[in-house]
Parts: sequence; C-alpha cells; structure tokens
Amino acid sequence: MKITNIKLYQVPPRWLFLKVETDEGISGWGEPVIEGRAQTVKAAVEELSQYIIGKDPMKIEDIWQVLYRGGFYRGGPILMSAMAGIDQALWDIKGKFFNAPVYDLLGGQVRDKIKVYSWIGGDRPSDVAEEAKKKQMQGFSAIKMNGTEELQYIDSYAKVDALLERVDAIRKTVGKDFGIGVDFHGRVHKPMAKILMKELEPYRLMFIEEPVLDENLEALKELSRHTSTPIATGERMYSRWDFKQLLSTGYIDILQPDLSHAGGITECRKIATMAEAYDVAVAFHCPLGPIALAACLQVDAVSHNAFIQEQSLGIHYNKGNDILDYLKDPEVFHYENGFVKMPEGPGLGIEVDEEKVKEASLGSHNWKNPVWRHEDGSVAEW
Repeated sequence: MKITNIKLYQVPPRWLFLKVETDEGISGWGEPVIEGRAQTVKAAVEELSQYIIGKDPMKIEDIWQVLYRGGFYRGGPILMSAMAGIDQALWDIKGKFFNAPVYDLLGGQVRDKIKVYSWIGGDRPSDVAEEAKKKQMQGFSAIKMNGTEELQYIDSYAKVDALLERVDAIRKTVGKDFGIGVDFHGRVHKPMAKILMKELEPYRLMFIEEPVLDENLEALKELSRHTSTPIATGERMYSRWDFKQLLSTGYIDILQPDLSHAGGITECRKIATMAEAYDVAVAFHCPLGPIALAACLQVDAVSHNAFIQEQSLGIHYNKGNDILDYLKDPEVFHYENGFVKMPEGPGLGIEVDEEKVKEASLGSHNWKNPVWRHEDGSVAEW
C-alpha cells in the first residue's frame, strides 16, 4: 500500500481536517490545527506531504521519525500539529486495514469508557452556577471553567473575590461530589497565582489548570506549597522532550498533552507512558473537533493513568457548527452518566461525512483568539 494524496479542509468553527488517501482505496482522517493558526498549519502539512507521498502508511513510527528528524529544525506548535494530523490519519488507515480500533493495535484497551467534562462560562466566566446545573442535568459529573478575566502581575482582590464567588455558587448548586476544574489559562502571573490557589483550597477542586504559563514552570515549586489541589498543565507543550522537563520538576499532578498539537497518537501514547512512570495522571486536552476527540479516546483506552477526557460539545467557541455536525453517526460520542464509551469501529472509530466537510470548507473560517489589554493599555494574556 502507498500513500497517493492528501486533502485538507478548513472548516468552521475553527478546525482543519486532513484526509490521507492510498492506492488501495483506504483513507484516513486527522485533525492538524493550532487554533487561530489553521492556515499556517495547513501550509506545514502540505510541505510535510513531500515526505509521505509514495510511502507505506503502515510504517507509522518510521514516518513519524522522518517528519521529526528529517528537518534540521524541529518541534514547536506548527510542525508538531502538522505531524499530529498526519499521524492520526495513518493510524486510522492502519486500523481500517486490520478492521480493528487503533487501541487494539496499541495493546488493547484497559477500560471500556472514560469520564468526560464540559466547558462552561466562556472566556469571561459568568452565569456559571446555572450552566453547571444544566450540565449536571444533562448527565455530566464534571465541568471546567476559566477562572478569571485578565489579571495584572499584581491585581485587585476584587477579582479574587469574584472567582471565589463563582466557584462557591457552583459548589452550592451541584453539590460536593461534582468535579470542578478551574483553568487559569496562563492569564495569571505567579504573585496572583499564589493568592488564588490558596483561596480556592476549601472548594476541593478537581484540578487547577495552567496556574502559570509553561515558560514559567520554575514557579510551580513555590505554587505547589499553597495548595493540595492537583495541578494540571501541558496543552502548550509539543513533544515528550518538553514533558520530560515538566515531569522532572516533580510538582505536576496531571499532564494535558493535545493529540492535535503534540505529535499525534504516536507521541501522546509515549507521553502518557512517561507520566505513568512518574505516577502522574493524564487528561488529554481537546477543545477541538470530532477527529481529535476520536484520537484522544484511542489513547485513553490504553493509558492506565488517563482519568478524564475534555470534549467540546457546546463549548463557547463552537458557533454555528459543533462536534457532531461532521459525523455520519453522531451516536459514536454518546455521553451517558458522565462517561463516553470507547469507539468500537475500525481505525479511529468514526465515519466522517466528507460531503458535509467539503460543503462547510467552501466558507472556510479565519478564527482568531481575541487580543486583550489591561486598563493601562498593555497587552494581557488571553
């Protein structure tokens, strides 16, 4: 079997889909994208396709190594996201060839289902108690929310109090056993992170995410002293070598690699195994589309330390199109009692509706995250 062609579809709300075709009629799908940089990743995939056209799609590890090591400069969000989508598509092809889910080819599943959580509150969190209750009524047992709006290095205690009021309202509304993840989203600098993490301690959060930006990981040593809440990070890390440095600190509890950013199934499987050796959990980052989620579930199925899965149904970014719109069988992601079952079909376990994808791609999209500024006019982290 040989790879003969690739097709790329930029579809709303902010996704990029890749189809890899072969001379035996078996095709695979991947989702290579950096949110807000879809066109750049698209160009990277097209450039990397020169390395894979004519190659045997079954040799996934060799292709991965060529794509990573074949260029003198390596790593980073654009190249690793381009590689991720290609890698997902190759695993999809291999699973379809053997008529087996990808997780069977990775050693077989260790679980039948995994807990999922939903986003609430939007970029500037509001009405979170009501939204959390709605998710609970829909059968979810965990949510995640952005913690704050923009924060200066040293900022007002009024913003601290506002976050505490939101979390308190959620806890009182959904009860003590409901999972609450609070995402600092890299918006918070170390001085304010110390305050927030200490003040949030009584609410028994599921985790605090990205308490500081990844480039400030040395701060985790001090920040970990201010909380017993599990600390999660990793969505802006792109290879096992990035995560090696993070794991070596000993101050992280949950890794959050993204299957569409961190080298795909091949690399994230290795990252999860590394984390297991450090007794660290994984919760794969996935505020993206159906192909990315299907890829996550394949690795969730074989990773003993995976405990929950992010998914984007109803997320505030999904305006006009949502995660189920491009699937022929939306029931493959049927959420029940806060869990989703592992897809049982071959490859990634989903069937993409290519006609809908083609139609949607005609309008394309040019999604960009907002650029925020502080009151004094300086640029704020989003």
